[in-house]
Amino acid sequence: MKRKICFITGSRAEYGLLRKLMLMMQNSQLVDLQVIATGTHLSKTHGETIQEIIADGIKIDSKVNIEISGDSPLDIINSMGLTTKKLGVVLSELRPDIVVVLGDRWEIFSATPAALILGIPVAHIHGGEVTQGAYDDSLRHAITKLSSLHFVATKQYKKRVIQMGENPKTVFMVGGLGVDAIQKSSLFTKNDLETSLDFRFLEKNLLICYHPETLISVQQNTKNLSNLLRALKAVKHTGLIFTLPNSDTGNTKLTKMILDFVSKNDNAQAYQSLGQLRYFSTLKYIDAILGNSSSGLLEAPSFHIGTINLGDRQKGRLAANSVIHSQPTKKMILESLSIIYSKKFQNSLKNSINPYGAGGSSAKIFKKLLTFPLDTLSSKTFYNIN
Repeated sequence: MKRKICFITGSRAEYGLLRKLMLMMQNSQLVDLQVIATGTHLSKTHGETIQEIIADGIKIDSKVNIEISGDSPLDIINSMGLTTKKLGVVLSELRPDIVVVLGDRWEIFSATPAALILGIPVAHIHGGEVTQGAYDDSLRHAITKLSSLHFVATKQYKKRVIQMGENPKTVFMVGGLGVDAIQKSSLFTKNDLETSLDFRFLEKNLLICYHPETLISVQQNTKNLSNLLRALKAVKHTGLIFTLPNSDTGNTKLTKMILDFVSKNDNAQAYQSLGQLRYFSTLKYIDAILGNSSSGLLEAPSFHIGTINLGDRQKGRLAANSVIHSQPTKKMILESLSIIYSKKFQNSLKNSINPYGAGGSSAKIFKKLLTFPLDTLSSKTFYNIN
């Protein structure tokens, strides 16, 4: 009998990581793949990225619109409640054998209580990580406790999940999915990428990915982004490629600031969503990624480029030596850029190693999801470390 495995995806970034694994599932004769698309996948404001899933030929069983109509804390809370309610209905109809989720987004967190109450085990990917500057950190750990099967990226993260009371027999160290995605991508040539982006690369080029830090005020987020934009204004002969913020609290103001900056600077362009292929291709041709996206730590090191990680949004996450941590002030950002372009730092990038592994994580997860005895996940006890 085919195993019914249901993936819930809510954002462009998380789908990009799951893409290879989902395609493996769809092409397997042993799996009945179910896919629920929700979150910003269905939002025109955030690029309606459900089209990327459709373009990959993946059948979507249900589209769950959670009405992301604002970005205040109460708007997010309202959407979280709606997500749990709607996904509960869909899961009760699909009745999968197991639900697969990745990461720490509030949309994904909202799915897990519904699965728990319905008695459907949850497999969680990329647990055990720490990002102290966002409420995603707490949501990630909560998802771990609501899940029964765990696929983590490093030994350190495996230890942390077990420390949270999860049985070691259900925790598997598989590496980061981002590395897998990179290895299987046929990237654009520089000319084709410039045509696709309608953007001409300059002598120097930076990719800027800045999202709200959800544990600080909207006013402080605005100030931090303003500092970043003032620093970028001072940089000469540099092409600036922006990806717009995600749907977290306060994103509307930040998006407006970026679009205003781009409209006044010919060397800058902004995109709602680059899509995985254009995103990885862009990483190939830029000098560094600048901002507070997890991609700067998870994927950028595999391209042997520098990362300037701003603020506390990713604080605590394991990082390669290609990552420079900087506070979001104009002075420190410019100092970090100076280091990035230094001969010494550029030479060090040749030997940088991505701490999230060398690939193969999708195949490892695929095998476990097909063979792990799901009947043993019907109930779990707290695992005490002696």
